[in-house]
Amino acid sequence: MGLLLKEGIDINLIKSALLAFSIIGFLIVLINVVPKFKSRLPNYTLQLAGLIGNTSFLGIPIAKALFPDAETINFTIGFDLGTTLFAWIFGPFFLQEKPTVKHIPNIKGLLNALINSPASRGIIGVLLAYLFQIDRILGNYLLIPTNIVISLAIIIVGTRLGLITNQNGKFFDLNEEIKFSIILKLFILPLIIFLISKLLNFDFYQSSAVILQAGTPTAISTILMAEAYGVKQKIASKILFTTTLISIGTIPLLANFMNSFN
Repeated sequence: MGLLLKEGIDINLIKSALLAFSIIGFLIVLINVVPKFKSRLPNYTLQLAGLIGNTSFLGIPIAKALFPDAETINFTIGFDLGTTLFAWIFGPFFLQEKPTVKHIPNIKGLLNALINSPASRGIIGVLLAYLFQIDRILGNYLLIPTNIVISLAIIIVGTRLGLITNQNGKFFDLNEEIKFSIILKLFILPLIIFLISKLLNFDFYQSSAVILQAGTPTAISTILMAEAYGVKQKIASKILFTTTLISIGTIPLLANFMNSFN
């Protein structure tokens, strides 16, 4: 909310949010429709872990450090909003083992998830601030806590990883399905976003913002939802842990890759 009030809601933010939301949705459908893809990623925990990135706690701090201009930050925030909205709207719906009515979406549940989504609450707060014309004042007040939270965000990731490593389990004992999810998250998704950004004629900074967000490791929200619904928590933990470690190398590679097209 603080970042939105600081940078403002513009067409770049909306484009980036729609891009993230639609691409993740399309790939979820594609994976479940094409038998070959479904056999590689047979459950929603693997699919969400391979598509939902840690755009808030890692993506935004890294983007602010590398691309501080307002236009790029808006693309970064937009991608984060689109990803977060998809995760918290459809994640609980996908992960519940027994839907109330088979093959019929739980509209009430989806609406509740939408309203309770962190991204939705931030957007609602910003719209209320605009409505009462207190966006500049509130934005200034929220600027300091926003910067503090962004600065400490990586510590949250480290804390979560510390909790995971204290659990019993071999985190590098990865089966083929987990490996496919990791490859999807760190390599295939950024490549898809790169190709789409070129088709949409994004400039270097716009492309860099969305590609970097796409290349972030698996989001903490995936393990939180897996734990909440008791669905394949160990798989989610392994993918979160492994993608975060591997991303130490892949994110700089992505940055160098993007610079080669500058």
